[in-house]
Amino acid sequence: MRVIYEPKGRAKEYSELACNWYLGCVHGCKYCFAPGCVRKKISDWQTDVCLRDNILELFRKDAEEMHKNHDLRPVLFCFIGDPYQPIEEKHRITRFVLTIVEEFSLNNRILTKGAYDLVKQDFALMKRANTEFGVTVCFVDDELRKQWEPFAAPVEDRFMLLEEAHKLGIPTWISLEPVIDPEQALAVIRRAASYVDFWKVGKLNHMKEVADRVDWKKFYRDVVDLLESLGAKYYIKDDLRKFQ
Repeated sequence: MRVIYEPKGRAKEYSELACNWYLGCVHGCKYCFAPGCVRKKISDWQTDVCLRDNILELFRKDAEEMHKNHDLRPVLFCFIGDPYQPIEEKHRITRFVLTIVEEFSLNNRILTKGAYDLVKQDFALMKRANTEFGVTVCFVDDELRKQWEPFAAPVEDRFMLLEEAHKLGIPTWISLEPVIDPEQALAVIRRAASYVDFWKVGKLNHMKEVADRVDWKKFYRDVVDLLESLGAKYYIKDDLRKFQ
């Protein structure tokens, strides 16, 4: 395929297939792995955000091919480069992608930390396209969010989006990764359990000096016990599950 691809390694735990239409991301997350994946400086990744050439034409061809081949693997939007960062206000590519997804009946899921107003405008399309709507949420304390994700949406906006999507009958999920503060992570689950249908939980990687402060064995027990007590559906990523 041309722009839909198979993630490798740990990335494949998120989705069997993925597609990115923006290269770069302005959120400024301290834990971001994407610049290393594409061999760019962090500063360039955060400031030089661009739309991929001919992305809609290429995506349509891939979608048509998947439809013809009865390929039911879910496609994640997006693995690198948030589909609802500020550049989306200009291009509205996500809206066009969802229209193609609906046309070819692709299994699909979105993951974002993006702007409330942009995301909410596409809920009707997500509903028609049977999109699984996901948000990355690592904190309930927005002051911590500002330290780690300075230009991403406030945590209250993310919770509101998930709750509103859930009320509309759109399947919702939270990417609780990376876990940076275990108590904050557990608080996210308690806060959003009533309107989140699925949880993916993974530890902090690539920042050893921070990760080494966490008792991961204890956190694994705590998070599984909490999710089980709530009757939640969840997936613990391999990097955390090894501490069971």
